[in-house]
Amino acid sequence: MGRLTFTINLTLDGCVDHQEGIADDETHAFFTRLMDESGAMLWGRVTYEMMESYWPAVARGNVEAPPAIREWAVKLEVKPKYVVSSTRRDFLWTNSHHIAEDLRTGVQTLKDATPAGVLLCSGKLATELDRLDLIDEYKLLVHPRIAGHGPTLYQGGLPSTRRLELVSATQLRNGVVAMHYRRER
Repeated sequence: MGRLTFTINLTLDGCVDHQEGIADDETHAFFTRLMDESGAMLWGRVTYEMMESYWPAVARGNVEAPPAIREWAVKLEVKPKYVVSSTRRDFLWTNSHHIAEDLRTGVQTLKDATPAGVLLCSGKLATELDRLDLIDEYKLLVHPRIAGHGPTLYQGGLPSTRRLELVSATQLRNGVVAMHYRRER
C-alpha cells in the first residue's frame, strides 16, 4: 500500500492562496522531485481545473516558461491524475481519472493500487481526507510571508488534533522552509 502525502504551499499565517507563495525555479524543482517520487497526483475539482487551465499549454510549449517550470509541466502531463468531484464526470486532460466511489473507498483503493504513493495537492480535499484518517505524511512549503487573508489551511476544522512527527526541515535559498512530517498513529 502506498502512502498518501499532502503537500501544499502556505504562508506563515496559514494562507494557501496559490498566488501568495514564491513561485520560482527552486520551489518548482522541489515539487517536481515530489511528483517524481509519487505514483499519482490527487486533486479536488477546483484545483484540477486551475491546473488544467494552464499546465497542458506549458507542456505543449504554447506558453513561455523557464526550464524548471517546463520540466514540471511535461512530467505532470504524463503523471496519472485523480480527481474527486461530485459535479464533474469528464476529465479530458491526459491521464486524468475520476474517483467515482465514496471518498473513503475511492482514495483507499487508489492508495492500495499505488505502491509509489499518492501526492495530494488540494487544501479543502486534505481537510476531508484528514477527517477520514487517510493522510500519512505532510510535506509543506512554508513561505516567509504573512498574507493576512484566506483561504487558510484546515479552516473547516478537524474533529481532533493531529499529532505529527518531524522527519526533516530544510531551508531553501529563497527563504522557504520545506517541512516533512509523518502522522503519528
